[in-house]
Amino acid sequence: MKHRLIFLAVIALTVAALISVALRVPSSALAGGATQISGIGYVPGSNECTDLPPGYDFATKMTGDLEGCVYTSVETSVCSPSGVYRETGHELFVGQGGGNDTFGTTYQFEAKYQDCANLVGEIVGRCEHPIVEGSGTGVYEGVTGRLDFKDDIEAGNFPYRGHLQWQGSLEP
Repeated sequence: MKHRLIFLAVIALTVAALISVALRVPSSALAGGATQISGIGYVPGSNECTDLPPGYDFATKMTGDLEGCVYTSVETSVCSPSGVYRETGHELFVGQGGGNDTFGTTYQFEAKYQDCANLVGEIVGRCEHPIVEGSGTGVYEGVTGRLDFKDDIEAGNFPYRGHLQWQGSLEP
């Protein structure tokens, strides 16, 4: 009986020590070295994101952890009879510093509209943006990860969150 109590005490102390160590490990280490990011995207004003590259359809101004412009090229779009709109394409993020700090994404957007054929009356919308591996330049060289947007219909903007990870280099 005494040996069993000692064994249980050792197990309890070991578990407590492991929990203590886990609580002290930085969250970025637990996420595989990824950096959590967040911010707001919005329709740019008349003097923002005006350098739309050829082949791109529209721009989104980014604030928060990503400061700059996202240029979007729509590749596919379809409305279902139920009002669900689906769109895919690719994007170019250009950091506030200009064309030297960029990365590319692919994306899938899905939304429900009151009038899907005319994209009027958005009810809910969200999209996923995986970063294209090897597309980063400048401070984004070697970056991987994904951004997720969820449209805030009332505010008229696009809050985002995600994780970025740098392969083979240190985070800027």
